[in-house]
Amino acid sequence: MSQDRDAPSSSSTLRAIGQMFRLTGWISFWIQLVLGVVSGIIVLLFAIFSQKAGSPSNNAGTGFGVFLAVCGLVVLGGGIYLAYRYTRIGSQLLSANPNNRPRKSETVQVLRLGIMVDLLGILLTLLGAQAIVGTLVARSISPQAVTTQLFDPTRIISGLDMLVVQANTNTISAHFAGLIASLWLLNRVTRP
Repeated sequence: MSQDRDAPSSSSTLRAIGQMFRLTGWISFWIQLVLGVVSGIIVLLFAIFSQKAGSPSNNAGTGFGVFLAVCGLVVLGGGIYLAYRYTRIGSQLLSANPNNRPRKSETVQVLRLGIMVDLLGILLTLLGAQAIVGTLVARSISPQAVTTQLFDPTRIISGLDMLVVQANTNTISAHFAGLIASLWLLNRVTRP
């Protein structure tokens, strides 16, 4: 990091920061990618199976919650890209040519963007989770769910409903991992 090319920095510190960017970027990348793929598959399965006629999961609250969950997954794609970008910044910092190294201000800007992307993803996914869980709670405590005389299949909470809740939790965890990585790297870069 060349402090906007106005102050020399020690090569050992620069090397340590470059290696930290690469390691943290790869760890964040893989955590977010694995959790995102698992969540995406679960949400995709839910979307396919909920389209069947008479599916108990076909209601407005769950639909809006799944929409927000998908939005959270799309934002997670941006977080995964930024985690990969951290690895490239690390490689640039390790470059022998000082002209290839990014400026400190550019690096801080990328880290701040990563923080904002992950916070937005957490917000969208939490709102989706609240909509889904609220719908499931309403179905579980409704009087028809308790009565055995009037069996209403739309009141049953299926395993697929619970998998969607798990997918939201995975997406939130992925965004949280990206947020921690970005904050940790930002703290390391801005340390005096």
